[in-house]
Amino acid sequence: MATATIHYKTAGHLACGRDSHLASSTELARVKCRACRSTEAFKTARKEARNSARRAARKAKATHNSLDWRTAWREQLAALPGSNRLPRGFGRQPFV
Repeated sequence: MATATIHYKTAGHLACGRDSHLASSTELARVKCRACRSTEAFKTARKEARNSARRAARKAKATHNSLDWRTAWREQLAALPGSNRLPRGFGRQPFV
């Protein structure tokens, strides 16, 4: 049994210009039509999806690292005995 060719649909039309009643998808990974995959609309959409995924991964990594050191530093200060002073910018309390 042969699999149906899935076309790329953008703005209500197929990217390759064929009849719009064919099986289509806006998901880039499902598109099988070679003509659709070689169009500028498909290439641009794939590039934008790739770049947004990279930006999201970079942002998640940067946010995770920046929060991690602050949490570790606060735990270290909380573990110190006595009234140790917090560094500037870590809270409104002058002492722990």
